[in-house]
Amino acid sequence: MVASPYDVAALRTRFPSLKAGYAHFDGPGGSQVPDAVAEAVARTMTAPLANRGTVTEAERLADGVVHEARAATADLLGADPGGIVFGRSMTALTFDLARTLAAGWGPGDEVVVTRLDHDANIRPWVLAAEAAGATVRWLDFDPATGELDEVAGVLSGRTRLVAVTGASNLLGTRPPVRAIADAAHAAGALVHVDGVHLTAHAPVDVAALGADLYACSPYKFLGPHCGVLAAAPALLETLRPAKLLPSSDAVPERFELGTLPYELLAGTTAAVDFLAAIASGTGTRAARLRTSMAAVEAHEDRLRRRIEDGLAALPGTTVWSRAAQRTPTLLVTIEGREPAEAYRFLAERGVNAPASSFYALEASRRLGLGDGGALRIGLAPYSDDSDVDRLLAGLSEFVGESRNSGGR
Repeated sequence: MVASPYDVAALRTRFPSLKAGYAHFDGPGGSQVPDAVAEAVARTMTAPLANRGTVTEAERLADGVVHEARAATADLLGADPGGIVFGRSMTALTFDLARTLAAGWGPGDEVVVTRLDHDANIRPWVLAAEAAGATVRWLDFDPATGELDEVAGVLSGRTRLVAVTGASNLLGTRPPVRAIADAAHAAGALVHVDGVHLTAHAPVDVAALGADLYACSPYKFLGPHCGVLAAAPALLETLRPAKLLPSSDAVPERFELGTLPYELLAGTTAAVDFLAAIASGTGTRAARLRTSMAAVEAHEDRLRRRIEDGLAALPGTTVWSRAAQRTPTLLVTIEGREPAEAYRFLAERGVNAPASSFYALEASRRLGLGDGGALRIGLAPYSDDSDVDRLLAGLSEFVGESRNSGGR
């Protein structure tokens, strides 16, 4: 699809929404969708379709869609297709999983969550621990650098689970997940990684990360709105979620409550195939995905550095994203102005860069930004230099207006 070097112009022709003319820096909240994904959704919804089975064409189509989506997602994540669970959202899957795991917790047990995470990887565990009488221990981060503290300080022989982000959706920080997982496993704990933000920006290998449980959202990596949980089938076999009596007790089906959204799973497969074709790689789909996602990462990092250089030249601008390893996600405040003002100012100029705490409430408060957060600038595979030019021009105008009016 896209030859090497990275041909973003060719890539952009596959995204119908870009024809509206906006510069999208809102990818961390949900990416734009390529034509192939929309076509897969429509094709599935207009084909003969029924509950999964093997007798009728409609049943076989539904069954095939599910198996294809498990295989595609497993290739993307370096996981086992037999351990891929689909759900309404990452949040819903995590709540269900937390309730299931907490059935084996009790007073004296401990659960670790971080102040860097999106609330979807905090609150389900906090509430589950509270219901079980278990203790919640918090892993802090340094507001000056965005880096997590050492996990060893919050681990004990009673730690049952460590929940950590693969990449912060607010700051872009990429914690040392493998080191955290190794320490957690040495303490006898499971590791749940929120991979929603990481999966969109870099090659992922769940086993290499040391994640026992890994959750992500296809709509952040060019796909439709649904959620994914990846785990070893053997681990899932040990868990007994609440389910309907007649529904399958097989893994991974026992975790999928109700009929799956076949059209969304077809769209997820199409999104993975689209990603695999971004760079001119060869070999299996999994191999091509590694090549393509490495190309995406390099492309986005180049644009991130351009934005960082531009922001450094704007007086009164603070960039809070400072971790040594980070995604192309920048959290920005401008002295004397509310983030929402910058958000609206840019929107009027066709540049979409929202302002909020983006459900990373603990992180925003820890930074001293309160519940309102700041302006977030996020890149995606389809971002290009002209988008960056428009963003920097808009922010320069906004900062100049602020200085001319005395900061308001």
